[in-house]
Amino acid sequence: MNRLQKSYFLQHDVVALARDLLGKYVFTMKEGQLAGGIIVETEAYRAVNDRASHAYGGRRTARNEMMYHEGGIAYVFLCYGIHNMLNFVTNEAEVPDAVLIRGIAPTHGMELMQLRTGKPVLPPNAGDGPGRVGKLLGITKADNGRSLTGDTIWLEDRGLVIPDNQVLVTSRIGVDYAGDDAKLPYRFVVHDFKLTTL
Repeated sequence: MNRLQKSYFLQHDVVALARDLLGKYVFTMKEGQLAGGIIVETEAYRAVNDRASHAYGGRRTARNEMMYHEGGIAYVFLCYGIHNMLNFVTNEAEVPDAVLIRGIAPTHGMELMQLRTGKPVLPPNAGDGPGRVGKLLGITKADNGRSLTGDTIWLEDRGLVIPDNQVLVTSRIGVDYAGDDAKLPYRFVVHDFKLTTL
């Protein structure tokens, strides 16, 4: 296995990093139980000039403070009062770049993730959407600020390369309030991903 090191998250181009994260594995270890999957959808948020970012205009609050830390930590925020959204903070300190993990293909801890969904079986689309990602991985607000290179949350590069012809590049979802910035091609989705192709 090849764990991603802190230096990986310190890259200055958050959009390129969001694309590069496709095909990487993300894991969590909670109460001795492992869960994980392949990242198949991401969205980039670029610092203070991106109207869709929580840090737009240099906004700095208790909620988004982790975005201003050095890359390599998790930024977790609650959406609609129920969904814990997992973001990876990137770049150097005081540059609030982040990547929202919008989708994973579950690969490890299937029974655990099925229990977390509360459903009798784990559906094929179980990891579609950032709210579902948080649930499958057991992400909570306690993970806000947690290292992405520790023993609770970590990423691995297992050599899975997603070719460009399998990647949809689109505008982001649910950020219409951001005006023209809502149309930026900062969302990356692996098209028709199947574990049988591994």
